[in-house]
Amino acid sequence: MDEHVPRSITEGLRHRNVDVRTVQEDGTVAQDDPRLLDRARELGRVVFSRDDDFLREGARRQKVGEPFSGIIYAHQLRVTIGECIEDLELLVGTSDPADLANQVIHLPLR
Repeated sequence: MDEHVPRSITEGLRHRNVDVRTVQEDGTVAQDDPRLLDRARELGRVVFSRDDDFLREGARRQKVGEPFSGIIYAHQLRVTIGECIEDLELLVGTSDPADLANQVIHLPLR
């Protein structure tokens, strides 16, 4: 979870036994997006964000073939907290992290 994700999403996922790690817990708050994506790749984790800047960095990496572990994005005003929790839980339950590598997934899924 990047720093723009409301705590209620993190807590909702943890309540559903989804393994979540925040930038606050990782000690990477205020890191730039490229560094956060590199760190997520080191950890084998996909980044969830509600920050448009991640979309630009993901598109840049896709264009130049620079690998990343994946980005899941939800617009702050168009996707509810409940939709984020449900869709993230679904993705975790049906996807392997390798399936999401170098992908940018937009929520809501439906």
